[in-house]
Amino acid sequence: MGPSPIHPDLRPHFIPLDICRYNDYIIRMGRRLIEEIKQTKPFSCREEAAFLNLQRTADAFLRVFEAALKPFGLTHTQYNVLRILRGAGPGGLLCREVAERMITRDPDITRLIDRLEARGLVTRSRDTKDRRVILTRITDEGLRLLKELDEPVLEFHRRGLAHLGRKQVQHLIDLLEAARAGSG
Repeated sequence: MGPSPIHPDLRPHFIPLDICRYNDYIIRMGRRLIEEIKQTKPFSCREEAAFLNLQRTADAFLRVFEAALKPFGLTHTQYNVLRILRGAGPGGLLCREVAERMITRDPDITRLIDRLEARGLVTRSRDTKDRRVILTRITDEGLRLLKELDEPVLEFHRRGLAHLGRKQVQHLIDLLEAARAGSG
């Protein structure tokens, strides 16, 4: 191949990349997760590593939380519904409004509320003006159960992230909110 027809001063300058550091970074990023899930190759990008770490961490906390709620006969989604209804006050909420406020979405909120109603923790009543409107309210028994859970749940939250310290926990909150805002 002959000399380039482009004058040497006008040729684009290519700087060879030192990709050994990049490869090292890819290998190091998410190493703990790679070991935990027994993955055989590195993640393709840091966003994948972050996303999978987020899922793994959420699952780890959720499993411990579910175990703490089990003696009370509740799942984390049932606990969330009770907490939402307590916050709504005596007026209650429509089923759709409860679904909108859930931390984790439940595709069958009606059945979830059915189970809570069967245990006497919530009640449902039709609006007198519009029979299609069904309000869900927490019962005194539901309030009693939440009151019993308040301190253990608060302690669970404190213990779960106490090792990070106040500043890091706030930074984590900020990062998670920023990530959620960009998720669509």
